[in-house]
Amino acid sequence: MDDLDQELLSALRHNARTPVSSLAAMTGASRATVAARIDRLVASGTIAAFTIRTGHETRAAGVRAIVMIEVLGKLADRVADQLRGLPQVRALHSTNGKWDFVAELEDRDLVSFDETLRRIRLVNGINSTETSILLKTRKSGF
Repeated sequence: MDDLDQELLSALRHNARTPVSSLAAMTGASRATVAARIDRLVASGTIAAFTIRTGHETRAAGVRAIVMIEVLGKLADRVADQLRGLPQVRALHSTNGKWDFVAELEDRDLVSFDETLRRIRLVNGINSTETSILLKTRKSGF
């Protein structure tokens, strides 16, 4: 992947609907070159999809949080399987250091969120958790 590919990826992350002609003008490459590069990035799997992200204002009011999770012993796979089964867990990341997982949660209100946290804490193999409620998103995306 060279500088042109990086520029195209950056522009498409910002707006996946940017026309090839505009991408060509931004990068100084020809339209044919830009189209061929995008086709190659798709074929190689570097670009997996063209999509949209809705703004937080389009979501129903709710509670979003990050939960840091410490797992006992060798139970990480079992814990991960159980956490992936919870619809409130929007993403689950394994990490290094004190915390074994970082879970991104979204729930409809504080009462439901409290119940979700209770269910997470009861998962066999979870030793401890630390939760931070997300108040305002200042930047989203890559």
